[in-house]
Amino acid sequence: MNDFSCIREQTEYIEQLTLSPFATLAINSLGRDRKEPPCDMRTVFQRDRDRIIHCKAFRRLKHKTQVYLAPENDHFRTRLIHTLEVAQVARTIARALRLNEDLTEAIALGHDLGHTPFGHAGERVLDLMLVSSGGFRHYEQSVRVVEKLEKNGMGLNLTKEVRNGIQCHTKGEEAFTPEGRIIRIADKIAYMNHDIDDSIRAGILSENDIPRELRKVLGTGSSVRIGNMIRNVCNNSGGGTIAMSPAFSDAFYGLHDFLYRTVYKGSKAKAEESKAEDMIEVLFNYLCNHPDLIPGEYRHIMRKEGIKRAAADYLAGMSDTFAVDFYKDLFIPKGWDTK
Repeated sequence: MNDFSCIREQTEYIEQLTLSPFATLAINSLGRDRKEPPCDMRTVFQRDRDRIIHCKAFRRLKHKTQVYLAPENDHFRTRLIHTLEVAQVARTIARALRLNEDLTEAIALGHDLGHTPFGHAGERVLDLMLVSSGGFRHYEQSVRVVEKLEKNGMGLNLTKEVRNGIQCHTKGEEAFTPEGRIIRIADKIAYMNHDIDDSIRAGILSENDIPRELRKVLGTGSSVRIGNMIRNVCNNSGGGTIAMSPAFSDAFYGLHDFLYRTVYKGSKAKAEESKAEDMIEVLFNYLCNHPDLIPGEYRHIMRKEGIKRAAADYLAGMSDTFAVDFYKDLFIPKGWDTK
């Protein structure tokens, strides 16, 4: 029996014994930008997961839009619920492939920390506002959150593997770990299925509206469809590659295109987006002209990268409810208080 000086060492040893040769072992992590003494209880990826869960940006996700702006029904997804569903899908895949579940979960929990209020509507506005300095993309903002904005500018000092997985979760170059590559497909599996569920609840879709040829391949009903998608990924991945079978992948992205046509573009789910976009633009311009309203924790950004970047960082961090209340305080007249 091996002698271990702490629980972390025992966990690292178990990873070496049980995980796939293609898994990213915590003991082999590329490390953090700032070196830290190891924890006696947790591996580096477990610490990253805990830091993300306990950070302020993670808590604010509970009041950020997924698809439906300010839904009155308690059962519509928020950005936080989406994040948890991505983590569940991703961990299921990672476990089946014997990859590192802790790394997978940490990336999943951090992947949308940089999302703006009002979902992609807010992202589009900030992208236009920052066009002269490279634009705004939520996956890059998520990395800014963990590197530059949390803990009063100190960041969370996460491992390179987690930050790379967050950066690469949606577009462009793939993550350099198989765990990071899981998140790209798990993100789509989660949001496509829960957006269908929410759209049916909202009366925008019915299950039978989904083209029959897609249902024939992917399955009918949310739980069946999610199970089939996860199963297909697990059965067609290996050697560090995360993939679906060609025919299944065609149907998967066919469903993706169907949702863009019927839900993400032009449906009543998007009816209020223009108002949200106008509000974010007004707030951005007002903050640029009134930098004293930007909290002190963003002043280091203002000094190093300018007022526009600081205003964008502050706005991107707002929840939907905070942004609306902030707008009301600035621009909506209040009744005269005679007390």
